[in-house]
Amino acid sequence: MAADWTQLPPELLESISRNLTVYADYLRFRCVCQSWLSSVPTTPYHLPPQLPWLMLPQSHFHRPHRAFFNLSNDKVHALYLPEAAHGKRRCGSSHGWLVVLEETPSVLLLNPLTRAKLHLPPLSTFPNVVRFDYSEIGREYVLRSSTGELYTRSLRQMRDSFFKKLVLSSSPARANGFTALAILNQTGDLAFCRNGDQSWTFIDGARSYSEDVVYMEGLFFAVNKYGGVAVCDIRGVSPSVSFLETPRQMGADMQYLVNSGDDLLLVPRYLDLDYDNVDDESNVVYRTVGFDVFKMNWSGPRWEKVSDLGDRVLFIGLNSSFSLSASDFPGCVGNSIYFTDDYSEFNFESAFGEHDSGIFRLCDETIQGQWNLHCQVHWPPPLWVTPNPC
Repeated sequence: MAADWTQLPPELLESISRNLTVYADYLRFRCVCQSWLSSVPTTPYHLPPQLPWLMLPQSHFHRPHRAFFNLSNDKVHALYLPEAAHGKRRCGSSHGWLVVLEETPSVLLLNPLTRAKLHLPPLSTFPNVVRFDYSEIGREYVLRSSTGELYTRSLRQMRDSFFKKLVLSSSPARANGFTALAILNQTGDLAFCRNGDQSWTFIDGARSYSEDVVYMEGLFFAVNKYGGVAVCDIRGVSPSVSFLETPRQMGADMQYLVNSGDDLLLVPRYLDLDYDNVDDESNVVYRTVGFDVFKMNWSGPRWEKVSDLGDRVLFIGLNSSFSLSASDFPGCVGNSIYFTDDYSEFNFESAFGEHDSGIFRLCDETIQGQWNLHCQVHWPPPLWVTPNPC
């Protein structure tokens, strides 16, 4: 007699579901029958970080849908996201949440998978904003520079260039709260807000450590152009900053920090400059020509060269940089860096031609273009977003 799988005990079904690590498998499990559906939680809080999707510059679908390229099956999926539609800037992603700005002071966190939304303190609450005018007459910000001089920025300028990147300590949906840390593009300042704060606070002493930020073991680590690291502890009443004095890493155009298992990695990126003729005009075109990888030796402290990442794969770009095990996800190549263009976000002329994105293989230092076929326009650049149901 055939077994009736619909009659499995609920506690056994829940135990099985907790061994599923891929969100798509969890959804398929719940769809088997009504009893399986009712025996496991709707939201799988136990899941590890998922293989990211690539948010494409232009949707293949009618607005207000957005297009996402799925690495695991080479398919493009449409998500209904009017909050991230044309005219709004997606300035980063962290823990599966998009950071969305428009021509208002609003700073919106949006989970594209669940469409959950949360507002952070507005741009007008940053300490260097002296005055904000949203009337029909003014519609501008007045800011104070690091030297004390006042200058103005339009609403669009603030939307397009105020933030460089925003990093979250954890998903905003988690019950234990979270902290957001923003890198300001023009001044190089770091600013933070905790869940429930009404305004942003600068981290004194960390200016110029604005290449990248990563959250690790309760602390934010920020890196400068030369691989120097500022360790920001903002768990107390007021933030404190200490520094890891490491030998300078020279020659790189950009620097990234990645939390990879128990290791803190530094990933220098090297660009080459070329010119492309478009409509009889010569335009600057940047192309990535290589990466290095270094691991922090805490006893130095010093950066030590890494020639082989093993099974690990790194994802860098405008997203919060992170690492995964390639063997956990079909179609993912280990010992590689999956990168997207995050400099033409602020240098629009470099966005002519194909996007500077692809896979850098450490084994032979080659670059494989991967997703340009799906990028039908050149701005904004594609963005890694990790599917996160919670």
